Amino acid sequence: MRIGEVSLLTNNVIELANFYKTLLETENGSNDGIHQTIISEETMLTVYNDGSVKNNTNQNISLAFTVDDINKEYDKLVKLGVDIIEKPTARPWGTINMSFYDPDRNIVYLRSFNK
Repeated sequence: MRIGEVSLLTNNVIELANFYKTLLETENGSNDGIHQTIISEETMLTVYNDGSVKNNTNQNISLAFTVDDINKEYDKLVKLGVDIIEKPTARPWGTINMSFYDPDRNIVYLRSFNK
C-alpha cells in the first residue's frame, strides 16, 4: 500500500491552488473552483472544496517539500508576502529547513539537503 493523494480542503480552491501552482512552479490549466489537481505524479496533491465550512485553524497536518535551493525559494516566498514561521535554518541531521503558512494557515516546510 502507498499513499495516493494528499488533499487540502478549503473554502477557496482558486486562491489556494494558485498559491501552490506559484510555489511549485507548475501549471494545471485549471481555474476550477471546486477541485484542482496540482501534482499528478505518483502521490497527488489536490485542493478541494467539499462544501463544508472550514475554520482554517489547521493544527494537525503539515506539508513538506524537498527543494534544490532553499534560499531561492525563501526569496520567492518573501516577494509573495508569505507569512514566514522560520527562516532557512541548518539542522543537525543534515538539512536546511524553513517553514511558513499557506493562505489557509496550513504549515508548509521546505527542506534542502546539504551537498
